[in-house]
Amino acid sequence: MEKPSLNPRTLFIQAGAANVATRPTSHAKQTRQKGIYAALASAMFLGMTPIFGKQAILLGAEPLAVVAMRTSFAALILFVGLFLFARRYLYIYPAGLLGCLLAGWINGIGSLFYYTALGRIDASVGHLLYSLYPFFMIIWLSLDRQSPGRLTLFRLVLAIPAVFLLTQASSGRLDPIGMAQMLVAAALYALHIPINQRVLFDMPAPTVTVYTLFAMSTVVVPVYLFSGTNPFPGGFPVWEAIFGLTLVTFLSRLMLFMGVKHLGGMQTALLGLSELLVAIGFAYGWLGERMSQLQWIGAAVLSLSLFLVIFEKPATRKAYTTGWLSWLHPSDGAMK
Repeated sequence: MEKPSLNPRTLFIQAGAANVATRPTSHAKQTRQKGIYAALASAMFLGMTPIFGKQAILLGAEPLAVVAMRTSFAALILFVGLFLFARRYLYIYPAGLLGCLLAGWINGIGSLFYYTALGRIDASVGHLLYSLYPFFMIIWLSLDRQSPGRLTLFRLVLAIPAVFLLTQASSGRLDPIGMAQMLVAAALYALHIPINQRVLFDMPAPTVTVYTLFAMSTVVVPVYLFSGTNPFPGGFPVWEAIFGLTLVTFLSRLMLFMGVKHLGGMQTALLGLSELLVAIGFAYGWLGERMSQLQWIGAAVLSLSLFLVIFEKPATRKAYTTGWLSWLHPSDGAMK
């Protein structure tokens, strides 16, 4: 009696499942540690972006110019580096490329909403609303058959009031349009993470980062060029700030996708909330600002939520045949 033949895709899935099942526990712990370090590094660099971005704007650069230049320059730097020293990272299978393009377009639109919203509402209120993106992450990941665990939900419950307390330094004006724009930005940022997470199952973080950044550039650069704003901000201090913003954007994106690859999208998102601690720390040490009692309480609660990540179970790979993103997998020919 002949055994039924299996197509390459089935063999690939079964081999990957067997590999995960037999992987040593120590290796899983090391992988999770890499993800934690990468996610925290991403949050650190993201916490520095408001400083460079605000500095560039105060020196005369238009907000759309800031977001366009920092995204396109970061993509160009990474592409040149990979082309010169690690061309193997430029390979990507067609569905993965489409996934990166989709994630980049979504995040590019979200960044336009973000910077437009900051023109209407105070940064503290904007940070609070944008930090709600883990809530949207739960929705998107649930649609992709990746329901969060109880500890993850508990950490999220701790994080949300902590974020609220951290933003109580000043009272901001309420603008319904600006607040709605920031919520849209948060939802779109949350949406691009699970899309990239699927691609990261098979592709390294530098590959996903470069194609996602290029896709973002195809959105923000045309909007900036057709907006009628000053095409080239002048003055060395402005370009110095833009270069700093470009550098932290490049590093934060690379670390973000490394965290998603090794830790999972939801855990990386929760650790990303430590960006608020970084921003407050820079404001405390660099700008001479001081935290209120409520902010100290919020910082302590958020730190507890971040600390609980050590008790989270390692992220598991989902089969390609489930979820609304199941089409993001290598073709049969790529698996042979």
